[in-house]
Amino acid sequence: MGSMTRLLRPAMEGARRRLRQMQDRVLPDFVIIGAQKSGTSSLYRYLAQHPQVRESTVKEVHYFDGGIEEGTDTYALGERWYRMHFPRASEMAPGVQAYEASPLYLLHPLAAERMARLLPRVKLVAILRNPTDRALSHYFHNVRKNAVRRCKEELAPGAAMAAEEARLAAVLARGDYGDEAYRAYSYKARGRYLEQLERYWAHFPRERLLVLRAEDLFEDPAGLMGGLCDFLGLDRLAGGGDFRPANVGTNREAVDEAVRAELDAYFAPMNRALYAALGRDFGWES
Repeated sequence: MGSMTRLLRPAMEGARRRLRQMQDRVLPDFVIIGAQKSGTSSLYRYLAQHPQVRESTVKEVHYFDGGIEEGTDTYALGERWYRMHFPRASEMAPGVQAYEASPLYLLHPLAAERMARLLPRVKLVAILRNPTDRALSHYFHNVRKNAVRRCKEELAPGAAMAAEEARLAAVLARGDYGDEAYRAYSYKARGRYLEQLERYWAHFPRERLLVLRAEDLFEDPAGLMGGLCDFLGLDRLAGGGDFRPANVGTNREAVDEAVRAELDAYFAPMNRALYAALGRDFGWES
């Protein structure tokens, strides 16, 4: 019995050490869940200036969506892996909150349920941009990434939007949300905001999810940040902050008005349903 204990002791001590490491790391108090190309990088950076918050080690932890590396499921790595992206509890002063921002969480069909299991009391922030503008910004983002991505964007904007359903059919049929094609070619899917918010409302009280308008961030970042601080229970920043935008695309080009008109028509009924659900008109109609 004694020899067996001696043999098991290193493994037991290792398990206890890993448990202590996990328990010493906090979980986020709030999470920015998306949408992509809607100002999440700016929002993350503006919040990082606040003395009452601590950001994650990287902006996009990509835990609840399984990650963006081919062949690696970060969700399968477990809670300890996730916690290691946040500060130690001993480093957190009273009232200080931790957060991360992974904009794929809004789109990913499994993220809301996964998040509710681990973070049932978390606060959520979604920032939404005119879906036509968001889709085209996403398109030019993909073109910039052509040199480093497997799923390249070599179609013109209108053709890329028209090809979305065919490009995504196979991955959606498999439920393979980790496939790069799902992230790269989801131009219109990411703009169907209401269906994505409803997944979160199914798992969290509605008052726990703040929906912001990206255009407000672009036009009046200080004002939007004031309202966000109120929602999070943070003091408003005295004297403002550095509100220069982050992660701004550099290869924007003029897009044929017919392409914009087609996207506007596609999103119009979804936008109206979103306004009705939120009780707020975002004014995205041209």
